[in-house]
Amino acid sequence: MNEPLTLDGMAAPLRVLRLLAADFGHLPAPEVDLSRIYPEQLTLRFHEGLHVFEAWREAPAAPPEKATHGLQGDGVTRVLKATTAYAGAELHLIGYSDVPAADGGAQ
Repeated sequence: MNEPLTLDGMAAPLRVLRLLAADFGHLPAPEVDLSRIYPEQLTLRFHEGLHVFEAWREAPAAPPEKATHGLQGDGVTRVLKATTAYAGAELHLIGYSDVPAADGGAQ
């Protein structure tokens, strides 16, 4: 039988969250995700625009070349993702933004 994960088993992402709050508390608050399935990961999601994602990507010095771009929702939502190691945990950053509507007047 597997032993249940203890809160101590999630110390790395919890430490990262505490450090980010202390060092970057002036940045917009993210949606925070911790998972018992991936106890070494911390995921931060941003829905306020890609400028918020970029501010958070720069804060823990996640290299810009590690950021990926995609679309979802039939191409109406832009998604940026970056993953970096930070203070002993795997930090995932995900930013969402609406794709601007195409100019309907052009022919």
